[in-house]
Amino acid sequence: MNAMEFFEKSAGKWISQRGTHHLPFRRAELGDSEITVETLAADDPKVAEICELHGVAPNLAAGGAFVKWQGVMQWDKEDENHSGETVFAIVPDAEDPNKGKMLRERGYAEIVPVAGEYIVDEDGALILITEYETMSSVERFWFAAPNVRMRTSTVKRFGGFSTASFCTETRVIAEAENSQATSQPASNSQEFYSVLGW
Repeated sequence: MNAMEFFEKSAGKWISQRGTHHLPFRRAELGDSEITVETLAADDPKVAEICELHGVAPNLAAGGAFVKWQGVMQWDKEDENHSGETVFAIVPDAEDPNKGKMLRERGYAEIVPVAGEYIVDEDGALILITEYETMSSVERFWFAAPNVRMRTSTVKRFGGFSTASFCTETRVIAEAENSQATSQPASNSQEFYSVLGW
């Protein structure tokens, strides 16, 4: 599975439950968020725009994704806002399609255009390594089931503290899909989850 196939499998709406460990303080913080992923074709104008923003020829992109999120964390103050959106453009390495660059109009750790390096490992997990001006992050995404995605991330601030997070993300499926899934024979290997039933 390459990075574009990973995003195609990730299309839809997800509910994410996160546990973040603030390592220097030895404290953990819980949070929830709703994430929507829309796959973009290689010739989508949004993909071309991100490539041009980073000085990359648009024809080198394999496609991309539009992602938006809205969440809340346990220690939030009234004015804190964990919502946003970004566009990804996937630019595979010319010699190895399992690695390449992931271009974004904004990062998660810093709200600036950023280019990360990605690798799809032998287990089909997507690893994203991003270097910012003040920190670096490593994220690993993988599917535990067709509608359950897991994510780990570590963020290291240069000269400061570090955090480590673990997320379980469950795809929101329509009621009709859920009814069809639960009527499948027990021998069916696919697992389906609804938000209310998980």
